[in-house]
Amino acid sequence: MKYLLNDQQSERLIFQEISLADYPEWLTFHQDPRSSLHWHSEKEDSEIACKKWYKKQFHRYENNLGGMNALIEKASGKFIGHCGLLVQQVDDYMELEIAYSLLPEFWRNGYATEAARKCRDYAFAHNFSESLISIISLTNKPSENVAIKNGMALDKVTIYNNNSVNIYRVRKTEWIKYSQSASVPS
Repeated sequence: MKYLLNDQQSERLIFQEISLADYPEWLTFHQDPRSSLHWHSEKEDSEIACKKWYKKQFHRYENNLGGMNALIEKASGKFIGHCGLLVQQVDDYMELEIAYSLLPEFWRNGYATEAARKCRDYAFAHNFSESLISIISLTNKPSENVAIKNGMALDKVTIYNNNSVNIYRVRKTEWIKYSQSASVPS
């Protein structure tokens, strides 16, 4: 399963393959109206939406299209959300996206930024792509901030799944320059 960060770790997080055992916690994400605030799509029953979400992730796994990893907080062992590398078609081009979704109780703790950076570093270190994107609703400022902290810049505005979105991008050449300058003592 290419693109998955199974058994990878960051400072505070463990990346694992998703599991239906996390379904009850992830259902609460779909039940919280703040979680879908920025996507303008038909509202579904939370149970149906959660089941579709898992079905889509397992389809990604089986078809080498990347997929989300479950994020486990090291300190507590708690499941806190998902982050991963997803193969996406945007404006007729195949792109590799860094995607992240956390349970609301874990928002604003730097976990999304930490997980997104791990995905970026992993993807570039394994030569998966020359650039990475994040697809972010025009109104989702917190996710936009995560993308910026991940070294991304606004690339374009487009329509994705019937939503107006910003496409944030980071290129491998920029990541290499940043990585080299960060490792040089001042």
